[in-house]
Amino acid sequence: MLSTARQADVVVIGAGLAGLAAAQHLTSAGLTVTVLEAGSRVGGRMATDTVDGFRLDRGPQLLNMANPDLRRTPGLQGLRLRPFAPGALVRAGGRGYRVGDTRGARARAMLSAARTPFGDTLDRAGLGTALNRLAATSTARLLARPETTAAAALAARGFAPRLVDGFVRPRLNALLCDPELSTSSRCADLVLRGFARGGTCLPATGAATVPQRLAAALPPGTVRLGVRATAVAVNAVDTATDGRGTGQLPCRAVVVATGARAAGELLPGLRVPAFHPVTVVHHAAPRSPLREPLLVLDADRHGPVSHTLPASELDPSRAPAGRALVTSVLLGRQETGGADDIAVRKHLAELYETSTDDWEPLAAHHDPEAVPVMTAPHDLRRPVRLLCGLYVCGDHRDTSTVQGALVSGRRAATHLLADFGYRPAAAVPSRQAGEAA
Repeated sequence: MLSTARQADVVVIGAGLAGLAAAQHLTSAGLTVTVLEAGSRVGGRMATDTVDGFRLDRGPQLLNMANPDLRRTPGLQGLRLRPFAPGALVRAGGRGYRVGDTRGARARAMLSAARTPFGDTLDRAGLGTALNRLAATSTARLLARPETTAAAALAARGFAPRLVDGFVRPRLNALLCDPELSTSSRCADLVLRGFARGGTCLPATGAATVPQRLAAALPPGTVRLGVRATAVAVNAVDTATDGRGTGQLPCRAVVVATGARAAGELLPGLRVPAFHPVTVVHHAAPRSPLREPLLVLDADRHGPVSHTLPASELDPSRAPAGRALVTSVLLGRQETGGADDIAVRKHLAELYETSTDDWEPLAAHHDPEAVPVMTAPHDLRRPVRLLCGLYVCGDHRDTSTVQGALVSGRRAATHLLADFGYRPAAAVPSRQAGEAA
């Protein structure tokens, strides 16, 4: 199949989730693959730093327990997930309230009986019913709904405004990183459906575990770090290596799996979306501020923190013995350090209802392009096949989630295999983009 001039059947540019997922599906079908990564590590935005024994995620990604690709993508079988406790702790009206999720009769009863300022009991019971109905709705039916913004769709469905502002909006903020809910209602429905089906979780030992497992399961030598692609064609990739000159890799096909902006530079004319900027802040505390691994949501919107979580209560491996890790997410353009950290800790003291005077700032990571914007109208299945032999994938081609990146990589691999007459491996059945997003 290979001529002596070819080093691989397929060159994948970018070792983020989408590129590694595409490489997994292609190698499982019998093709040889080379993955080029300009950086010094795999994973893209799914990165974890180690500081003084703490494992600190750079990004805000919350995973979905119902995500089928986390279980079925080759290389991810056995991935350990740490689920949040059912429900959330919502700060509203200057007080904290435990609000339940909708998984099962006990959880629905918790939601209905919760003593909150978010509408009356009937309103809360109606929300539980609506979310359970959403969990049972097929992707085709969701995509057939009229498309508008998430905020307009919630208002049109008759939810009590206090319930939307007090629970649904802060929950969607955490899942979409979109404080104004300008996201396409179809995308929001898919994300909410995933929450209703299985709740949220984090990978054990840090977000970087996911791409590291994908890379480790590829054949040795597949991933080449520190190699930057400078130009692409259907049968070759021009490369540059810092300190070692340039070269060209002949191949049969190319998959561009970088972030949206880098993909637009390699593929002129490719649509580059706007982005939601996000800042992730980590603090070390002498003890966990909560006894349960609950997501803490801010419904008042009076401070810089959108949502926060006792990360080491959820996953003890993220903090050294005798210490606790608190991870918080700030949406929009934020400044960190000095007086700004004092404002963040003051807000965290209100959210957790505890003193944060002895909390130590560990790190803050700001990403101006953390989450591609999905404003309406949003095509959930942007083309991944540009030409026979040239493909593009990433969360900017599907939904701006971990699920969207994995689905996009699988779609690109499926199109490539079909073009060259190969049968995809049976590890993951074909699904529509956005399924369980």
